[in-house]
Amino acid sequence: MDYFTVEIAGRAVASFRSENHEEATHFFEAEDFRDDLTVLESEGKPLWDRKAVLSLRKATTEEASEVEHAYEFDDDPERTIEDEFVVFLVPVADLTDEGEDTED
Repeated sequence: MDYFTVEIAGRAVASFRSENHEEATHFFEAEDFRDDLTVLESEGKPLWDRKAVLSLRKATTEEASEVEHAYEFDDDPERTIEDEFVVFLVPVADLTDEGEDTED
């Protein structure tokens, strides 16, 4: 498994693991994932406004460690290693929820 990080306007916002760069790119470019980024906010501002540059890169050691740590403490017994699992590196709130903050 390789680890990847999504940046928005040069700011690392999320990391995940994927089998390879091709699969990571497929996930990164998926409309569902990009839609999710528009309904999340961080520090009172939308995470992504569909205008800022999105980029995908290899995760740093620290970012990969955050993903591994999240997997260790994931309480979903049905989740497998093949499931998509994104760890946000910034505090996020879902604008479709009633203001509940979530941190992964």
